[in-house]
Amino acid sequence: MANDKLRQQIAAEAARLIQSQEETAYYQAKMRAARSLRQGWIPAEDLPENREIRDQLQHRLTVQPEGGSNDRFARYHLLLVPLEGIKLNTQEHPEGDALYHSLQVFDLARDTVPYDEELQLAALLHEVGRAIDSRDPVKATLESLNGHITDRTAWLIEHHLEAASLRDGTLGARSRKRLEASPDFDDLMLLDRCDRQGRVRGAAVPEIEEAIAHLRKLAADHEGE
Repeated sequence: MANDKLRQQIAAEAARLIQSQEETAYYQAKMRAARSLRQGWIPAEDLPENREIRDQLQHRLTVQPEGGSNDRFARYHLLLVPLEGIKLNTQEHPEGDALYHSLQVFDLARDTVPYDEELQLAALLHEVGRAIDSRDPVKATLESLNGHITDRTAWLIEHHLEAASLRDGTLGARSRKRLEASPDFDDLMLLDRCDRQGRVRGAAVPEIEEAIAHLRKLAADHEGE
């Protein structure tokens, strides 16, 4: 029988390790937390899933936000950090890990549409679900960002894989017509172009903090208009 109390304690400690950036990957944080809480072997059923750690991270943000009450930018930061530990398929992504890729895509979007916060956010955050649920990363991304991004940003993230299929010629006619009917279709294809180009080994990218600071300022500028 699973020890639910121990499982919750491990998830909470793993979330603390990630928030403090002592660990960047969910798996390493989970195993380090388990070792700190219990000596010896721990049954697999007592180890939390990534979703449980993610939920603890979200709780910590709500209770102890880094930049003010319900700071969405602090949430973005926490969701991005674990991507450094997510290695991508080397044939499709010779650049390496999901964080490096995301920062490349963001930088390309920032250069292309310097005032479009929503598209830049989609570029930066489109992979965060890979650290939560590798089986359905897009769904995990949208769930983790629910209430913290606009509908337009969510739509761009939700359909970015379909845009890649459209480019490759593998998307069905009905789905293609549905995408093309959207007023954000051109921006979706721009995101896809940035996604495709953001796969360069050794490319210079901003740090997470720089990307977040840029988006925070962009949002403040828009609010002041």
